[in-house]
Order: sequence, then C-alpha cells, then structure tokens
Amino acid sequence: MSSSDLAIGKMMHSWASDMWSYPRSITGEGVRQTLQYIQDVIPSLKVHSVPTGTKVFDWTVPEEWVIDEAYIEDEFGNRVVDFKENNLHILGYSIPTNQWLALDELKKYLYTLPDQPEAIPYVTSYYVKRWGFCLSQNQLESLPDKKYHAVIKSELKQGVLNYGEILIKGERKEEIFLSTYICHPSMANNELSGPVVAMALANWLASQDLRYSYRIVFIPETIGSITYLSRNLDYLKENVIAGFNISCVGDDRCYSYLPSRHGDTLSDRVAKYVLGKIDPSFKKYTWLDRGSDERQYCSPGVDLPIATIMRSKYGKYPEYHTSLDDLNLITPTGLWGGYEAIRQSLQIIEENKTPIMTVFGEPQLGKRGLYPTISQKGAYRNIRDMMNIITYCDGKHTLLDIAQMLSLDFTVVKDIVSKLYDNELIIYT
Repeated sequence: MSSSDLAIGKMMHSWASDMWSYPRSITGEGVRQTLQYIQDVIPSLKVHSVPTGTKVFDWTVPEEWVIDEAYIEDEFGNRVVDFKENNLHILGYSIPTNQWLALDELKKYLYTLPDQPEAIPYVTSYYVKRWGFCLSQNQLESLPDKKYHAVIKSELKQGVLNYGEILIKGERKEEIFLSTYICHPSMANNELSGPVVAMALANWLASQDLRYSYRIVFIPETIGSITYLSRNLDYLKENVIAGFNISCVGDDRCYSYLPSRHGDTLSDRVAKYVLGKIDPSFKKYTWLDRGSDERQYCSPGVDLPIATIMRSKYGKYPEYHTSLDDLNLITPTGLWGGYEAIRQSLQIIEENKTPIMTVFGEPQLGKRGLYPTISQKGAYRNIRDMMNIITYCDGKHTLLDIAQMLSLDFTVVKDIVSKLYDNELIIYT
C-alpha cells in the first residue's frame, strides 16, 4: 500500500469521523446534515426532496421524524441514559413521551443485547408508532429498583424524504449506477463506510476520461431506493449497464460478494474477477443472503444489473447494528481496500471493450515487429498469449471474457490488444 493510497484511506476515515455524530434516520435533519457535508466535499451533489405521503410503488413516503432530546433520569435528576451521549440510545422514530415509571414498567420500553452485554443495540420502529430506549445489558443491570423519568422530545410531521445524487458524464449515455445509504446513526462499517467510499470514488471518477457515465446516489435504505426507483425506473432500465450497492466496506477482516438476483450480469462477473485477484478466499454469498438495497434494485420487474462488494458483510460480524461498530472497527487500510475493490471493478468495466480482427486468417506479425526474430527457449511465451487472444477477437468476446477463458490477467489482455489496435489489426465494436 503506497503512501498516496494510505492518504486516501485516511481521508475517508476523517470524513466518517466528521459525520459520526449526525442523528441519521430515514428522514430528518441528520440526513440533511449528512448530505450537506457530502455536498461541501463534492459540490456537484444535488439534493432531492420527496414530500410525506407520496406514493412510491407499494409504499408511501413516511412522516419526517424530528428528535430534539431523549433521556431517562433517576429520582435525583441524574441522567442514566441520554440520546446526546450516543444517538443509538433512542429507538429510531420514537414518538414523544414524558412519564415517570417504576423500573419493571420501564423495562417494557428498553432494548438490550444480553448476549453482548457491553453493546448498545441499534433498533428502529419506522412504520409502527412506539417509543423506547436502547442501552447495554450491563447498564440495565446496574439500575437500582427505583422510579425513572422517561422523556422523549420528538415529533412526527409532514415533511420530506431527502436523497442526494451525483452524475459524472462520460462519452456515452450508458451508465454505471452506484448506490449507498445514509440513514444509519453512529455506526461505522454499517454504514458510514459506504458513503465515504462512494465519495472517494466520485472524486476519482471526476479525474478520469470516462467512456461511460456514472450516477451515484446517497439514499435512506429501502424506502430511499424504492422512492428513487419509482421516479427513475424507466430511465435506469434503459441506460444502466452495470453497478454496485456499496455497503460495509470499511473493516480489515475479509472481502465479500453478494450477487444480483440472476447472478450473471457484467457487475457479477467483474466483482468476482476483481475479488478473486485481490483475495482468492473472498466470501461468496448467494441471493438468498441479501439484506441491503440490492433487494430493491434486483427485484422482479426492476432487475437492474447491481451486485454488492463488501468487506465484512452486514449481519455477519459481531459488532453489526451495535455501538461496537465504531470508528475503531473501520480503518484507513480497510476503507482503502473497499474503495480499491470497487475502483478496480469500475476500471475494468471502463476498459472492457469488444475487439474484432481486421484481417482474415492468422495475421502476419513479423512485418509489424510483433514476432521474435530469435528462436530460443521462452521467447514464444508472449507470442502464444497473443495468438490465443487473437483467436477470440471475433467481435463476440470482451476483454474480460478473453482474460477469463485464457486464465490471464485482465491488464495483460488489455495491453496485448492495445498493441494489436496500434498496428491496425483490430478494431473495437
């Protein structure tokens, strides 16, 4: 890992640190704060607002949640649980309350993880109105059997659902679609890693001469992707040729892949190829293991070519959806690894052209300086690769197809085909 690569990783980690405390949910000010931060880094981000009550396929955009304060006090006014100390302490979308309760009664509204007694769980109730607090099992067991004052100053109101969108135009209308979500509060791998990696990818893409156009969306999970699809589905189905859902890409433990519903898209093939080069032992999941926004992008009738590249998959690491998924779990090297896996995938998609020979029969390589003039052991190894590649330059196979059929590195195939192109032996269809 070079110093410049590490600098990219540190930059992403600093972005995550900056956005750590924003009280994100599927709607509300925490989402807007996050989008404003991203827009400050990437001014081309456009923020969209969809009003409460808007019908989006089989769903409806919910009321906006406003949370000002939430705490539990003991009889002496000491706050034993406080939303301001950790925004995971509140049950997401809690309705307001202000009441004194005995501990046994209060426990009905408390959520813990007995199997992880030091962790605060992440719990939400988006579509059923209730209130509650989340705390560690150790904290719960330390509470004396007294009365407690539970206060939640919140509001569910007519408002908007916000999402952000970046379009980076290339030479062609066909698009690569990248999606990540911005609805999770203070958790790092799930899900500040996704937005910061998407931001770094946006910066990299903006510095490239691109063949394809790139659309990157920052949305609330599930309701955000459904809302986005309801407004853009026809366009996406016509123009998107590949893409990735970006989630859980920040730790150092492993690489993971989850396919599209059909598992045979360009995105799937590229993801498996790249991860196989980076880490041959990467974890392969099936469509039945889905759980993020790939559910929406690959649902029947939508069927966009979207796969998911991850480090430790959501739901498969012990800190998932708890306060233990903190800024120490993600690292600059882990973030860079997630970024680099997706970046390499995008680069292959960019360069994955379809070559076709311009001559009939076997080309005369010698007169073009492409054939060795001295016969000795090993001299023909590269020529063998070139001739094997030539046999598949028929306008039916892409560079990635050829690399996989011949068990060659993609860059080797690309470089050899570039020499053939320079010598006018092939064109790209």
